[in-house]
Amino acid sequence: MSHPTSPNGTPPRHPRLLRLLVPALLLAVTACTGAPAAPRADAAPQVTGPLCAALPTGTEPGNPTFLAGQPVDQALRWIPTLTTFEAALRTSGVLTDLPTGTGVTILAPSDDAFAAKFSEDNWDDLMVRHTDQLRTLLKAHLIAGAHRVDDLVNAGTATTLDGTTVTITRTGPTVRLADRADAVCADYQATNNTRIHIINAVLGTLPTTANDSDQRAH
Repeated sequence: MSHPTSPNGTPPRHPRLLRLLVPALLLAVTACTGAPAAPRADAAPQVTGPLCAALPTGTEPGNPTFLAGQPVDQALRWIPTLTTFEAALRTSGVLTDLPTGTGVTILAPSDDAFAAKFSEDNWDDLMVRHTDQLRTLLKAHLIAGAHRVDDLVNAGTATTLDGTTVTITRTGPTVRLADRADAVCADYQATNNTRIHIINAVLGTLPTTANDSDQRAH
C-alpha cells in the first residue's frame, strides 16, 4: 500500500512511530555519554579561631571536611579536645531528644574548660548520680537550628535549649558568649544540619567546684 507523500516527495513521519523512537534514542544517547555528572560538592568548611591551628587540618583524620560528612555523635569523637563533652552527651542521651528537621548548634566546651569548672568528684557525681542536672547543663550548650558563628553575632543573642538567653558579641578575633566563654574554633559542620563551635568555658548555672589541687584527667 502506498503512503501519502509530503510536498517534497518524502513520506510523512508517523506520530505513533515517533513516540516509540524518541525514548529509544534518548536511551542510546545516555548509554553513549555515561551517567549524569555528580552534583558539585559544597566548599570545604572553613573553621575559625585561635585553637583551630592545634586541631586536625588538611587530610589529617578529623579534619573539618571529613567531619562534615559524619553524624554529630561521630564528629564529636573525632575532635580531640572534646572528649569530656562527648562522653557527657553520650551518657545523658540528650542528643536523642533533639528536635528533628531544624538542625542544632552545639557550643562545645573543651576538656580544659571542664577541668577548670568541676572537681573530679563533682564531675563523677554528675555523670553517675545526677544525670538530670547533667542534662540541664548540656542543654545550656545547645541552640535549635544550625547557626554560623557570624549569624549568632549578627543576632546578638540566642536562646539555649534550657531556656537561657545568651548574649553574643565579637571581641577582636573571637566571639564572646554570655560574657564568659570565647568561641576558640567555630563553624565545624556535621550531617543533619549541625554546627559545632568549640568554646573555652562551661556555660549554665552550676557552681565551680574545681580547685588548684584537682588533677582530674581530661
